[in-house]
Amino acid sequence: MGSPFGLEYPRSVDLRALGRVAAGVERTLVAGVLSIPGPLVVADHHKGMSHRDRRHVRRSIALLAAGLLVAACSNIGRSEVSNTSAAPESAATTTIPPASKVPTTTPPSSAPATITAADRLAAQLATVETAIRNPATPAGKLPALGRSQQRAYRTLVRQPRLVPKVLGQLPPRLRRVVRANVLAGSELRKLNRPARRLPRWRIVAPAPAGQLLAAYRAAEAKLAVPWEYLAAIHLVETRTGRIRGTSSAGAQGPMQFLPSTWRRYGRGGDIQATGDALLAAARLLRANGAPTDMAAALYAYNPSRRYVRTVSAYASQLRANPRAFLGYYHWQVFYGDTLLPEGYPTRPPTPAPG
Repeated sequence: MGSPFGLEYPRSVDLRALGRVAAGVERTLVAGVLSIPGPLVVADHHKGMSHRDRRHVRRSIALLAAGLLVAACSNIGRSEVSNTSAAPESAATTTIPPASKVPTTTPPSSAPATITAADRLAAQLATVETAIRNPATPAGKLPALGRSQQRAYRTLVRQPRLVPKVLGQLPPRLRRVVRANVLAGSELRKLNRPARRLPRWRIVAPAPAGQLLAAYRAAEAKLAVPWEYLAAIHLVETRTGRIRGTSSAGAQGPMQFLPSTWRRYGRGGDIQATGDALLAAARLLRANGAPTDMAAALYAYNPSRRYVRTVSAYASQLRANPRAFLGYYHWQVFYGDTLLPEGYPTRPPTPAPG
């Protein structure tokens, strides 16, 4: 309902109660006017007032009462809209304390936590290991994933103090993967101490991954030696065929046979041919305990416990998930901390990244 003065009464106001209040105000005002002393006291002349004067006084009183009524309505509306209730004032004079100095700017938030080398490595390994094992990962992304994976493990091998911190941030399924690869890399680094001079190798592109997997499985089908061990030996010896050259001990070919050993197990094949070399390796392993005792068979291949642990660690990852080979396949050739790129020695060596 609209008020006569263009104001809106609050819905909670009782208009009848306000009417009664107004009437009371009028009576009070009349009584007050009649009680004022001095020459203007109306009580002294009340009886002598004309009808017109009395009507004029009553109209003035009514208008004053209406004004008070509107003021009351306005105050009620403001008190209802306000979100904070005012504290009741005391009859005595209240001293208002000075406003406290409230800062007008938001206090600075706490500084973000520092990202450590362990944090970065954990995130890097979680990303690459998951992607490599995911069948939905496009083949075009695997080379970069494999190189990133290799760099991360090289860092952990060189800085073993980071390993517990990295493992603590990984899910259990990936902790086993990381432990195995760090173990293999650590043992291999201790096994092969690089010479001061770079080797006289040629670094070439390997055969396609699918072709290599077919050759590993063909050797397994013929001689019952698990293909995962053949692939792991191939990875350790020549980075799946990238290295072409003779070792310091005189070993040759993709599976690094000494000429004397080749004469025994090569069966007239080509020491440089991947298929022939894989079959010769399977014959050697089978003659020395494979597939029942792979540790003994590997020790016969290279009489070093470190070598056995290295190959076994990589093979365990291939057995757990054959797609792990797609990461290893893209690992590059490092001689100590020097990268030998494909095309070496025509392409110059570079310091290892990271």
